[in-house]
Amino acid sequence: MSYLGMATRIVSFKAHGGDVGQAYHAAPATTQKLGGVVLVHHMPGWDDWTQEAARKLAHFGFACVAPHLYFRERPGTPDDCAARARAKGGVPDDQVMGDVQGCVDFLRAQPESNGKVAVMGFCSGGRHAYLAGCALQGLDAVVDCWGGNVVVADPADITPARPVAPIGLTKSLAAPLLGIFGNEDQRPSPAQVDETERVLKDLGKTYEFHRYDGAGHGFFAAERPAYRAEQATDGWKKVYAFLDRAIGPRARAD
Repeated sequence: MSYLGMATRIVSFKAHGGDVGQAYHAAPATTQKLGGVVLVHHMPGWDDWTQEAARKLAHFGFACVAPHLYFRERPGTPDDCAARARAKGGVPDDQVMGDVQGCVDFLRAQPESNGKVAVMGFCSGGRHAYLAGCALQGLDAVVDCWGGNVVVADPADITPARPVAPIGLTKSLAAPLLGIFGNEDQRPSPAQVDETERVLKDLGKTYEFHRYDGAGHGFFAAERPAYRAEQATDGWKKVYAFLDRAIGPRARAD
């Protein structure tokens, strides 16, 4: 089997409010035109797992940029920035949407771009991906991996930083959506995933959900006790196939 080479780098992008953001960019070494993925990190921050997932997407033929959503909390390491951001209750939704839009624009401006861009995220990043699909114009696909608080069960989860439940904005979702969930997860719980699917179905949205028995929250991450190899392998295959249809064709070795 042949494999593509890969280039990775830290890049700057035009972020929310005109700020200069920082992101990790990974792309296959190819002359083929590529679909792009904005990978939104989880609440723990812009960490090794996020960069590993970006490289994984590049390895399988997509350009990927993963923004550091906590860069405004510098100086310090990404872990330091994440701790400060979490202590403040996270970052505001409108700020995240501005940063995601900046990364969409960055990917489309790259010479290898085919013009198509998806937004993908894990945990809180899955919620942000769902929200982006509803709030941003012109996205080609959305991948929500176990995004918590798409459906809000506790009124305390509605805050000034997160003023709406994304499920209430589903009418505006124009891009196809892929959802990946573990049936042992409680954030989102199976009942919350059921509710999300009901709303998507009632509104006639294009979506596919894959739910895995024996898997809980974060089951893709190999360094965590929650990792489930069989379910994660199948889940990643579902992601690649979905992206191939929605923003591809993905780059392949000659």
